Amino acid sequence: MIFNHRYPSSISTGRPLEQFSALSAVPAFGVFMILRQPISKLLALCLVLAMPMSGMAVDHDTFFTDTLQPTFKESCTECHGRNGEVEGDVNLLNLKNVGDLTGDLELLENLVDVLGAEEMPPEDEPQLDAKHRQQLLAQLQKLLHEVVSKQKSAAQAPIRRMNRFQYSNAVRDLFDLKVAIFPLPERVVRDYGYFKPETGKMPDVIRAGNRPLGKSQMNEKRLADVLAFPQDLRAEHGFDNQGDHLSLSPLLMESFIELSRSVIDSPTFTDRTCGIWQQFFAPPAPSGDTRLAVQTRLESFLTRAFRRPPGTETLQRFTNHVMGLIAAGSSFTNSMKSAAAAAIASPRFLYLYDRASSADKAETVDDYELASRLSFFLWGSIPDQPLLDLAAAGKLKDPTVLAGQVDRMMTDRKLKRFCDSFPSQWLQMDRIISVKPDPKQHPDFYFSGGQYNASMHMMLEPLLVFETILIEDRSILELIDAPFSYRSEALVSWYADGKLNKARPAVNTYTRVAITDRRQGGVMTNAAVMTMTSGPKRTHPITRGAWLATVIFNDPPPPPPADVPPLPEDKKDTSHLTIRERLAAHRERADCAGCHEQIDPLGFALENYGPTGLWRTVYDNNREIDMSGKLFRQHKFASVVEFKDAILQNKNRFTRALVGHLLAFALAREIDATDAVALDRIVEQATVDDYRLKGLIKQVVLSESFQRKYNPPEDDR
Repeated sequence: MIFNHRYPSSISTGRPLEQFSALSAVPAFGVFMILRQPISKLLALCLVLAMPMSGMAVDHDTFFTDTLQPTFKESCTECHGRNGEVEGDVNLLNLKNVGDLTGDLELLENLVDVLGAEEMPPEDEPQLDAKHRQQLLAQLQKLLHEVVSKQKSAAQAPIRRMNRFQYSNAVRDLFDLKVAIFPLPERVVRDYGYFKPETGKMPDVIRAGNRPLGKSQMNEKRLADVLAFPQDLRAEHGFDNQGDHLSLSPLLMESFIELSRSVIDSPTFTDRTCGIWQQFFAPPAPSGDTRLAVQTRLESFLTRAFRRPPGTETLQRFTNHVMGLIAAGSSFTNSMKSAAAAAIASPRFLYLYDRASSADKAETVDDYELASRLSFFLWGSIPDQPLLDLAAAGKLKDPTVLAGQVDRMMTDRKLKRFCDSFPSQWLQMDRIISVKPDPKQHPDFYFSGGQYNASMHMMLEPLLVFETILIEDRSILELIDAPFSYRSEALVSWYADGKLNKARPAVNTYTRVAITDRRQGGVMTNAAVMTMTSGPKRTHPITRGAWLATVIFNDPPPPPPADVPPLPEDKKDTSHLTIRERLAAHRERADCAGCHEQIDPLGFALENYGPTGLWRTVYDNNREIDMSGKLFRQHKFASVVEFKDAILQNKNRFTRALVGHLLAFALAREIDATDAVALDRIVEQATVDDYRLKGLIKQVVLSESFQRKYNPPEDDR
């Protein structure tokens, strides 16, 4: 098995945004090209201790020379260096001293990962004594933390444009619009009055709709004649806000310019739909100083649009532009509209970025950058006035003040935007949209003449569970094993007898129900996940195992070799076999065995759930289902309830995985070895906070990873 490192790096190059004219955003302007620099797969460490470590503190050089290096030579270099054999592009014989190890942070973190997860040595090799393993792990973790704390660099949050969801939110907030700009399928769960985070409680009965699978319900009020804009693609194992996927070509920039103009020129962009109309677009008193009024209005407006004061030069340029239009005969309102359109087409509005550091080293973000990071993390939009006021006063970075702002923002209804983006992408719920179970095998999955199906109801269940855990500040462990759920009447009947009683395609009533059967609760064993990880005719344990490895444990397996044949479907010579028996051929391949060792126990743990999420005990051929296995090669389970218990016994591993997802979403980049200290500290604090979700989010914001930047001046790059 070759360990699959999951942290590709990215670099950004280009000119500072301040060099671009806010009013001359033409398609030919220079853009930052986001480049991906793939990292090779790394080793799976085969460690057999030659000698026990004492309880005394060990010097790192001594540890490397007397313990680690001999173990490499004795147990690992047969595959990683000896006789030219180098698996995973890693030659352990090249590590001559501790400096060689600390000089490769990702390798060092991989050693910690595979040792802590007990992925190595392989099952067919002698295993480490538990005490020795923990001692070695502690020494490597200490070394990793020391290196990360001392280094002057850090993972760089890449400059990137807003995605479509963020652009829509930012424009709505900037103008305080009372209507939508354009339809957003990204908003999976449509709120019909239930989302009130300020109450700290989800209602027992809610009305909700499903946008991607129920387009006919999309009758919300929105601006007329606004140009359509394409949806952004999700990064592999990531989110649709990742910097390396959000570059801006000249053609796309031109589309943004046309889009901004269409927003301002919409016939329904009026004093009835625009909340800032009177204080920004309406003409001032004739007796007043028009230039002063324009400048004052623009200063406040541009500060919000650009997330920091625009600067004297930029402010004067916008003011002169408006005054020039007025002098040429344009109305005050239309002149201000022109300035507003230019602002939301400016790179300073469209791009999310940190200013250059003062030197070639990691440093703390400034208050305005922190305000922007925070608002786009929790609200998917620009900072509001309280955040900007605190940033202007230099108070936002104060930990007490910052924690208070996180509390405030998590009780604001704009938190729905976080719920509209993070959980659905984390759980990969978009996959259910294309699910088509075989109608001959599963005729009851469809209703209304086959036009709609049960997935419309299924999709909302895990997302409503997540929203409840967030609003009510419940433990994240309930994501694995929740004592409640939200189900429509059709969904209740589906779980009961596989029927869709009273199924409707649009807005539905969902009722909070107690979960007494632990085979069901949480986001992992619901019908939606079971259905979207199955094929039309049968379950796919490999797909389910890969989903669990990626989503629940943040350890995605590598893609399979290109020449792996698919399992034969409905062949007479295999119809008597179980899926586990049919998959045995894959596990016999040397290049497949390692990954199957990781994902097969996960996938088969869910095998009692059929292709549409219904419980079963035998296959269609009447062979009994064997879902037993061992989690992380140490926790045996013989039922899905025992499987959940095994995960809960490793709750800190699940917590660290979820924190990694949250950090990747918050910083628009994949986490890497430089985030190891922050991850460990957040998990440690979670144990104190009873693993409550709001506390976890707060610790993400307070972490060094969230508040640091590495953006050296251009001359130093």
